[in-house]
Amino acid sequence: MITPAQRIASVPEYYFSRKLKEVAQMIAEGKDIISLAIGSPDLPPSTQTIETLCREAQRPNAHGYQPTSGTPELKRAMAGYYQRRYGVTLNPLTEIQPLIGSKEGILHTTLAFVNPGEKVLVPNPGYPTYTALSQLLGCEVVYYDLFPENNWQPDFEAIEATDLSKVKIMWVNYPHMPTGSVALQETYERLVAFGRRHNILIVNDNPYSTILNRNPQSLLQVPGAMDCCIEFNSMSKSHNMPGWRVGMVAAKEEYIKYILRVKSNIDSGTFRAMQLAAVAAYDNDDAWHEAHNYNVYKSRRHAAEQIMEVLHCKYDPNQVGMFLWGRIPDHYDTVETLTERLLHEAKVFIAPGFIFGSNGNRYIRISLCATEEKIQEALHRIRALQL
Repeated sequence: MITPAQRIASVPEYYFSRKLKEVAQMIAEGKDIISLAIGSPDLPPSTQTIETLCREAQRPNAHGYQPTSGTPELKRAMAGYYQRRYGVTLNPLTEIQPLIGSKEGILHTTLAFVNPGEKVLVPNPGYPTYTALSQLLGCEVVYYDLFPENNWQPDFEAIEATDLSKVKIMWVNYPHMPTGSVALQETYERLVAFGRRHNILIVNDNPYSTILNRNPQSLLQVPGAMDCCIEFNSMSKSHNMPGWRVGMVAAKEEYIKYILRVKSNIDSGTFRAMQLAAVAAYDNDDAWHEAHNYNVYKSRRHAAEQIMEVLHCKYDPNQVGMFLWGRIPDHYDTVETLTERLLHEAKVFIAPGFIFGSNGNRYIRISLCATEEKIQEALHRIRALQL
């Protein structure tokens, strides 16, 4: 009998992978499900992005293997984006590595810096992949709590009271998913100081900084951050390109070399036409970003807030990003009691907060990646339940 590797037992199937099968079955049965659960932008990239992809894909020499390190054109465009958006200067040849998205970055960075049995710090609540990939690679996950009373910022005193001797990486994600909290400048400064003091690599996953946020930040803005920090960024959210799988890691040359040593043994470079189209996307003007990263989500956010109010959920109006995070009323036994009723009675799929960690047990997350009309229809259905 062929059996799977023991590491498979350490992780369940990803919640959305499992739940979407159930939703797909409901749709196949003729049920009209409105999904407000997944953070997959529903609008297309800019016209110039698509036109560039189509033009470059027709070139006869465009279909060969590409350098794993990325094309020089794409790396220059990524460096230019960081300079314009964050005021961070990066050497495109040595301090940037294109990725197939943040999940790949999490895998490659963990392989490059953490040995089996060593520890990683993971936020609770936080992106489930930090935990899953760490466990698959034999790392010990140590959670650090984020609480609303502290605006979902790390409690450094509590963290430093624990044994940090085997900790190699601290995963950070600001603007934070799922809570929508932005990092305080003090938080970024303390993260850099913490990493330098304890010789821990701070990894900031930063795909949401431009969504409903006119003051995008980068951890790399802090003086000295490059000594102990790396940062992921992605075109999935900011440029409406989730299916393209184009992201990046920014770090000092030494760290980029470690990551490339892993990546070059796992995959090859992305399709050249796609890389050049990404260059065109990085040239989107401020008007495009204002329309697609702010105005569209602002109107959808208003409708999502109405859903929260109908559900009697409490939420922070200062959240940014493409989700709305809210605390459910105390009379529900569990958050799943509410989300399952919404799915099966209102035919509205909303993410329960427990999938992001135990500190999300009393929360729901509404995605803004649906048209305003769909969100309004979801509101109408939920209101009809008279919860």
